[in-house]
Amino acid sequence: MDKHNVRLSSAEIGGLWTTFIQGSMTVCLIKYFLHHLRDEEIKPILKESYQIYSGQIKEIKRIFSEEKIPIPDEFTDDDLNLSAPPLFYDPFALTFVYAMSRMNMINFSFITSNTAREDVRAFFSNCLSDSLTQYNESVRLMLEKGLYDRPPMVVYPSKNEYIEKKTYLTKLIGEKRPLNVMEITDMFFNLERNYFAIVLCTGFLQVTKDKEIFGFIKDGKNISEKQITFLNDILKEENLMGTVSIPMEVTGATVSPFSDKLIVSLFTALNGIDITLISHAQAFSMRADLVAFYTKTIAEIFLYSAKGFNILVNRRWLQEPPGAVDRIKLQKHHR
Repeated sequence: MDKHNVRLSSAEIGGLWTTFIQGSMTVCLIKYFLHHLRDEEIKPILKESYQIYSGQIKEIKRIFSEEKIPIPDEFTDDDLNLSAPPLFYDPFALTFVYAMSRMNMINFSFITSNTAREDVRAFFSNCLSDSLTQYNESVRLMLEKGLYDRPPMVVYPSKNEYIEKKTYLTKLIGEKRPLNVMEITDMFFNLERNYFAIVLCTGFLQVTKDKEIFGFIKDGKNISEKQITFLNDILKEENLMGTVSIPMEVTGATVSPFSDKLIVSLFTALNGIDITLISHAQAFSMRADLVAFYTKTIAEIFLYSAKGFNILVNRRWLQEPPGAVDRIKLQKHHR
């Protein structure tokens, strides 16, 4: 069958729709970074990133137009104020590309595994490949600039061992077993994401004039700070030193370069990936104190996400994703 006669599945429409919304938001952020960027070593990566996201948006528009699906409203230059002074220093632009590429590798691998139509599968395969390229390039440059903090090192095992005690999982009080490498990994990258979030929150708190949105950002910063404190304390107890935070790359600017709509939408998108990654950490943790902490944190982020959702809905900033037809409503003429 001709691929153009194969209708898009709900998974394919959802993946394209979400990628379009988040891509258009990311383009605005990259435009901002490029406008102020002075570091000639970082610029090529940002320019490449801009081309990648712009190309994704263009391709999704083409697919939706061919399928006669309404193209979602996108974030535009109206959501940017390039005349505002820079809010972040140059190194944070590189950190942003690194953070987004890591999140996109996870998102696009998940979406790609749910697609079947040849052209859509090819599109998301390219998106995944581009994310991997951006990740490799950003890590390379971060290492060169001394900006990349690697996960803690452990002593190599000398032999294979098997778990002999049930307390490996369940012991909550008293002496706890040492962390295993899966737990350390998830803790480290959880910390990294939260340091990234705190930099964003710090910058946006300086420039946000809206009282409700200020409170929303402040709540997000508090959630990140609590995670950092808990996880770093455990790492220190294990003599793993904890992690070193990224530099506070926020200027003294007080004029916002972004619309309130873009800021709240960005936090909503980050909340979604955060819940996914903390759930992954919860699933692979084998110490009850970590599982309990992740369970509590996921619930806290769900409640926090609801606040952002309400702000977006109340201000008519949130587009409704495509959904199933209300068959009951269509059948009302028989009643």
